[in-house]
Amino acid sequence: MPKRVDHEERRAQIAEALVRVAGRRGLHAVGMRDVAAEAGVSLRLVQYYFETKEKLLLYGLQHLTDRFTARVGARLAAAGPAPGPRATVDALLLASLPTDEESRTFHLLYSSYAIMSVTDEALAAQPFIDNPDAAEDAVTGLIEGAREAGLADPAVDARTEAVSLLAMTATMGTSILVGQRSPESSIEVLRHHLDRIFTTPADG
Repeated sequence: MPKRVDHEERRAQIAEALVRVAGRRGLHAVGMRDVAAEAGVSLRLVQYYFETKEKLLLYGLQHLTDRFTARVGARLAAAGPAPGPRATVDALLLASLPTDEESRTFHLLYSSYAIMSVTDEALAAQPFIDNPDAAEDAVTGLIEGAREAGLADPAVDARTEAVSLLAMTATMGTSILVGQRSPESSIEVLRHHLDRIFTTPADG
């Protein structure tokens, strides 16, 4: 009896291969043939599942996003049963910084995809992520909730602070990648701003 193929498992296998080879060589230098060789499957199989390089890259990005979500969840679980808004924002931002191999790859590929989509029409036609404002909305909601609960400075504008924190994290992530700044100094800067926004240290 022929073995039943788990198509989602096979797609994930190919996506993992994309992440590995792109993490080593850069997203711009990766072709479908490279991914097939890394995954140990035929080029035709990669083409069967993804049809085009653009669709493969998009799936790989979604795969990375799922792994990022799991990283945030693990940080929150380590913070205890009721981490609060400060710890939740902290987990989200720190998981975004390239402080280990997986987060380095996430930041590198996510940034590369965004930059490539500016000049590549085929990539630009793919939805970058389902909701590009999801992180901004989440951080805004957490700051608003903390402010209403008396856990954040009542004078802060939640949306402005959310935009600033996320932009700062992305920029410092790139600084870490190129060796300008250490992960430790980046974390120190982020927590300085979190201390300014959140008024109850025990909450974080």
